Parts: sequence; C-alpha cells; structure tokens
Amino acid sequence: MHGRVEGARDRCAVSGCGEPGEYKAPLEPANFNGPGSWRFLCLDHVREHNAKYNFFSGMSPEEIAEAQTSFGGWERSVRAFSATVGASPAWTDLDDPLDAIAARFRRQQESSSRFSTPERRALAVLGLGEDTSRHALRTRYSKLVRRYHPDKNGGDRTHETRLREVIEAYQSLRRSAVFA
Repeated sequence: MHGRVEGARDRCAVSGCGEPGEYKAPLEPANFNGPGSWRFLCLDHVREHNAKYNFFSGMSPEEIAEAQTSFGGWERSVRAFSATVGASPAWTDLDDPLDAIAARFRRQQESSSRFSTPERRALAVLGLGEDTSRHALRTRYSKLVRRYHPDKNGGDRTHETRLREVIEAYQSLRRSAVFA
C-alpha cells in the first residue's frame, strides 16, 4: 500500500482507535519549511485526514493560479549555454594538468565572442545573433529552408543560391563546439 510505513509499532493517534498507525500524517499541513511534526494514523483515519486536506487553504487567488501552472515551482532563469563552452586542449600537449584550465581561460579572454569569425558569418546568413540557442538555430533554419526551397515556391529556382547559403551556414553551426 502506497505511503505505508513498514515496521510502525504505534497505534493510531486518533483517540479510541485500536488499529495500528501505519501511515504518517503531518500535524500542521500548511507548514512545509522543515521536517515537520508527524503522527501515525490507521488506513481509515489517514484517508479521512487526506480528504480534509486542502493545499490551497490560506492562499490568495493569484498564488493559487501561480501554483497551478504546469511549471509551478520551476521559475528559475538559466542560461542556454555556458560562456566556457569549447574544446579543451589535449592533455598530451600539456606538462601540468592545470595548464589545461589556464589555456582554456586564456582562449576565452582572447576572444570576447564565443563564436569564431566563420561562425559569426554563418549566424548573419541565418539572421541570428550571438545570444541564440540550439533550439532557435534549428527553428530559424527550418523556417528559411521552407521559405527558399523550390518545392515550396511552385518550382521557382531564383532562391537556390540563398537556400544553399542557408544550408551551409546551418551545417557549419550545428557542428560548432558552442552548440555541442
């Protein structure tokens, strides 16, 4: 049975009940800031406890709406890519393993951009900035291929050169260490 505490020796905490207390129930349901205080209840009484429980009690309508979103509790900002993404030097090229860290840091300082010059040109072909993500790259590529492909333009081949540029730019960027 889900939630059952194996080896519980206490009786149900409800006065007058002689059943074994095999299920943990919080004393203060609204207090989840620590381990909390628990009591042990029998199956019937824990079902009664759970039926009365209301997670949203004491919340404003705005707080309830926020808690009910599909990503409730996950509102954290994250960066799409780390600034230190890139290939590390080969260990065999270094006398001291800490030189690998220094070499990577030096390379990062030498170029303020995380993209090489050819990669920046490829981003320009696709109309993307240096803050783009792998998902945005793929989305933009798909959109441009649909726009310039002759099958989507009724056989019009005037955009073949542009289509080739878009495909080459995407192929070079998708293999880039930034998007690894």
